[in-house]
Amino acid sequence: MSDLSNKHIVLGLSGGIACYKAAELCRALVKAGATVQVVMTEAAAQFITPVTLQALSNRAVYVSQWDAREPNNMAHINLSREADAIVVAPASADFMAKLLHGRADDLLSLMCLARPIERVPLILAPAMNREMWQHPATQRNMVQLTADGAHVLDVGQGEQACGETGDGRMLEPEEILEDLIAFFQPKVLAGQHVLVTAGPTYEAMDPVRGITNLSSGKMGFSIARAAREAGAEVALVAGPVHLSTPRGVQRVDVRSALDMQAAVAKHIDAASVFVATAAVADWRVADVAGQKIKKDGSGQLPQLSFVENPDILAGVAQSARAKNGALYCVGFAAESHDLLKHATAKRERKGVPLLVGNIGPATFGLDDNALLLVDAQGHQELPHANKLTLARQLVGEIARRLKTV
Repeated sequence: MSDLSNKHIVLGLSGGIACYKAAELCRALVKAGATVQVVMTEAAAQFITPVTLQALSNRAVYVSQWDAREPNNMAHINLSREADAIVVAPASADFMAKLLHGRADDLLSLMCLARPIERVPLILAPAMNREMWQHPATQRNMVQLTADGAHVLDVGQGEQACGETGDGRMLEPEEILEDLIAFFQPKVLAGQHVLVTAGPTYEAMDPVRGITNLSSGKMGFSIARAAREAGAEVALVAGPVHLSTPRGVQRVDVRSALDMQAAVAKHIDAASVFVATAAVADWRVADVAGQKIKKDGSGQLPQLSFVENPDILAGVAQSARAKNGALYCVGFAAESHDLLKHATAKRERKGVPLLVGNIGPATFGLDDNALLLVDAQGHQELPHANKLTLARQLVGEIARRLKTV
């Protein structure tokens, strides 16, 4: 994907061992479609060479404010005017203190001070020793920089170069990339609280066997990420899947349909939008065996009886109607055939304003899909694309419908 296509990013490096991560970040930004202009402090050049960053960005690297390549000798003006964002990674404690006081004694700090504040955002990825991070002066600086309009990212936690362990590590390149991509997404769900269910459920037969399905959870996780990118507070109730949690999303892991129902009930009161993408098992075993069911050699099959699982979406939708529509519900239907017919019938049966259909199980586990949106006015297709792109389009459609509710 080219999530940063047509974006011009100035990547600033201040001095710190985390400069080694900036090389991978530069590469990731380029792969995401951005053009990257690297500006380094002299201290940063003690940790990684400009040659390395020039090779990765395919652009000349700037270190000195006296760089003769600029005809007007004003690199701090020229470079900042071209940028869609300035990302300083790593941002050392010293560099952030310098920014706070408006000091500008090198090219990178000059550029940050000279940037058009309303047009060129400044994004800082702090990196320092845990004691430096926890120091009251650093925390005060963080608060004031945020108040001054800078966007200060979180720090990571773990083993540090000095051998100590704690907060202060620079985020990993893929985390910074995800935050930057999210920064540029339209905030169409700002102020909303979105609850998403994703993945399969697992209904135990005995301690080692159970009934489940092929849902990978990828669509639901993509929707959670897209909703968070759009400015919403997002909670994600996930069945048993092996997927990374989108940044900034609260995740609740569950196993069975009853577990998922309980988790949804716990979080639904805070939600203004409920998106039920999970492939919840329709039935569960009535009496789960306490020990593994063994073959006895007789050829007789075990006798299992089933009971119907609760319909989580229908229950939530019914409650929402009782509360005069304060909660906007979106259902999903994975069908093997007659998609429009079954999706239309399911929307009416569940009592939800929007039902999203897709053909399965052929799309289960894949990174792409196509969706059919069915509401009271008819249906609309979202053509074949990767699931994150579809999720962003769906979030846009939800936001548009919310305005008319």
